[in-house]
Amino acid sequence: MGGRRVTASSIPDATPPVLLVHPGPHGVAAYAREIAAEVLEQEPAARLSTADALAALPAGTPVHAHVTDRLWGSSPEQATRVVVDLAGRHPLSATFHDVPQASDGERNRPRRRAFYRSVAEAARGVAVNSAHERELLREEGVWDGPVAIVPLPVETVGRSALVAGDDAVGVLGFFYPGKGHDEALVATVSAGMTRLTVLGRASDGHAEDLEAFVRRASAAGVDVEVTGWLDDAEMIARARRVCVPVIAHRHVSASGSLTSWIGWGRRPLAVRNRYIDEMAELRPGALRVVDAEVLAAEVADARHDATRTWHGLDPVPFGRADAARAYRRWWSEVFR
Repeated sequence: MGGRRVTASSIPDATPPVLLVHPGPHGVAAYAREIAAEVLEQEPAARLSTADALAALPAGTPVHAHVTDRLWGSSPEQATRVVVDLAGRHPLSATFHDVPQASDGERNRPRRRAFYRSVAEAARGVAVNSAHERELLREEGVWDGPVAIVPLPVETVGRSALVAGDDAVGVLGFFYPGKGHDEALVATVSAGMTRLTVLGRASDGHAEDLEAFVRRASAAGVDVEVTGWLDDAEMIARARRVCVPVIAHRHVSASGSLTSWIGWGRRPLAVRNRYIDEMAELRPGALRVVDAEVLAAEVADARHDATRTWHGLDPVPFGRADAARAYRRWWSEVFR
C-alpha cells in the first residue's frame, strides 16, 4: 500500500472479502453496489452481504465496507460503535468517503475525526478515492499509516454528442451548503445569464437551505430550476442539455458529480483545488480547470462556445473495471 495508487496488473488468484452493501439512494451506498457488481463480473466467487445479514457470516470472515459515518449510524458515535464492533468480529478493509475537513463545522469536525480514526485503527487496511483524501486524513490528524488510492471510476455512457444548450448553468448532485451552488450563482449573474439548474434535490436536512438559495437567486434575477430526483436516463438527458456545467465545491473529498459529468460526455468548468488538479492529471482533457476569480468569464465564454464543455473522449481513462481490478489487487495484499 504505502499510499501509492493501486494498479490493475498482476492480480493474484485470491478470493475477495465479502463485500458489504447498503440499500437506498445514498451516493456511497450506490457506489458500493456498483463496485460490488463489477467485482462479481470479474470474480464470480465473490460474495455480497448487507449489514443486516452479517450475523450469518462466520466470525473471522474477511469483509470490505465503504465507510462514511452517515451510512453506518445516526451519529458519528453510533457509527463508530457499529463499525469498530464489525472489525472486532471480521478482518475489515474499508474505503473512506466524505473524509473530515473544515466544512464539517466546529461541532461535527472533531466527532467525525474520531470516527474515522477509530475505524482506521480497527481495520486491516484503508483505501480512499484520491491522493487529496489521503492528505486530508494526515492533515486532520486522522491517520498517517498506509492508505491505498483507488480513484472513483468514470463509465462513458454512449457517444459524446453535442445537443442544443438550454442557456442555463448547471450544478449536479445533492444540494447542501458548500457544494458550489453559491459560486455558480455569482458566476451566472456576472456572465449575464438568467437561468441556473440544480440537477438533483436537497440533501437530507437541507431543504430550507435550498429554498433560501432559490430566493437569493430570484432576488439577483436568476430563475432556478430544481429537477428533483430523476432516473438515470432522465438525468443524463438533462445534464447533456445544460449549457454550462460547473463544479465549484468550496470543500471536496472526492466528487461523484464530477465523474458523472465526465461520463456523460460533458467537460465541466471545475474550480481549481488539489482534488481537481489530481483528476485533471488522471484524465487529461476531460475537465476544464479554472481559477475561482475567472469562473464568471469562463462561463460567459462557454455560453457562446459549446465545444468548451464537451470532451469527446470515449472511453475515459480509469473505468469501473479498472477500479474493481485495483480493489482485487489490494485485497490480495491486505488479507494475505
